[in-house]
Amino acid sequence: MEPLSCPQCGAEMVDRRTGLTTVRQCPDGHGVFLARADIGGLVEAETDWHRSSVHDTAQLPRITGAMSEPPPAPTRARAWVETLFD
Repeated sequence: MEPLSCPQCGAEMVDRRTGLTTVRQCPDGHGVFLARADIGGLVEAETDWHRSSVHDTAQLPRITGAMSEPPPAPTRARAWVETLFD
């Protein structure tokens, strides 16, 4: 692919492979660019991401005085598309 520059800052966009789609991303986080044909691939990736985000309902342990506070759970993105802007 031919190099692209970010329209906001002029930096060269970096190619980022996401599944079957290549997204060009500004290294300073100003946005992404993708070909029109790749939009379908992103929609499919988003759908798959939500399909696999089943919440487990594990039984809670009995609380005792000897227990310590559990570590905080990692923050999960609300949607797969948010992972493009990490």
